Amino acid sequence: MKTICVSDLSFAYPNGKALNGVSFTTSSSGVIGVLGPNGAGKSTLFKLLTGLLKIQKGSVTIHGQTMSDQSFNLKSKIGYLSEANPLYDEMYVVEYLTWLSKIHGLTKSAVERAVINTGLQPVIHKHVNALSKGYRQRVGLAAALLHDPEILILDEPTTGLDPNQLEDIRQLIVDLGKHKLILLSTHIMQEVEAMCDRVLIISKGSIVADQELSEMLNNQQQIVVVEFDYRVEEAFLKKLDQVTLVENTAGFIYEISFRTKLDMRSAIFDFAHDNGLKILQLRQKNVGLEALFKQLTSS
Repeated sequence: MKTICVSDLSFAYPNGKALNGVSFTTSSSGVIGVLGPNGAGKSTLFKLLTGLLKIQKGSVTIHGQTMSDQSFNLKSKIGYLSEANPLYDEMYVVEYLTWLSKIHGLTKSAVERAVINTGLQPVIHKHVNALSKGYRQRVGLAAALLHDPEILILDEPTTGLDPNQLEDIRQLIVDLGKHKLILLSTHIMQEVEAMCDRVLIISKGSIVADQELSEMLNNQQQIVVVEFDYRVEEAFLKKLDQVTLVENTAGFIYEISFRTKLDMRSAIFDFAHDNGLKILQLRQKNVGLEALFKQLTSS
């Protein structure tokens, strides 16, 4: 069953294009990490999915119904924590959540459930403006969860959390993803590897990768670390077959990324021999999600 279907979605602000022909579909549950550099279009995508921005081109359907300005029923199925996480600072935490629950037509039990799920018990009688950044994030997450939505869209949900808070919220998101669809953005790759089932990578308004996390890591590209006895111009190394990226990490040490699983160390050995260079070290490096992200978004 497809919960969200995004088709050829494009959006432009007055100062330039933010999304360019984005398309993807989702199942009814699981955690999808939406990754991309600053300005790649992640927040714009989230605002279009929640109806906060009007669709200019393309379409968004949820459970087969098209999202529009009047899609109140569809919007009620979505919980949204924005990157800005706007809160009413002058209100007490319990007062704020109770006020929101009344807007949704919910009972007191909905507030109690959200408070417990997000670990807000120690601060429910404090003013929002007296909370740490971590607890403010928890209040935003509790607000998004109040009406028990089928879809959660979380823009940088773990920002400002300390390690203990981080572990709790991470586990909550994983548990929620067992029976809800969650789309979350983050700049912390370890968070993606810990929480997500699938990864969308956006670069310059377009999707450059869309895979299950396990498949993405299994199909990882190759990085070879080599140290020569002299400095080499990166432009020469980029001429090697299948090269996607060359970085001079220290001294005469280079990390060379290839778009193939074939062992390219022999090609580097031949390059050194042909150019009268000695190789002081030559090894393959495991490619984590962070390195793969850098490869896909560096151009």
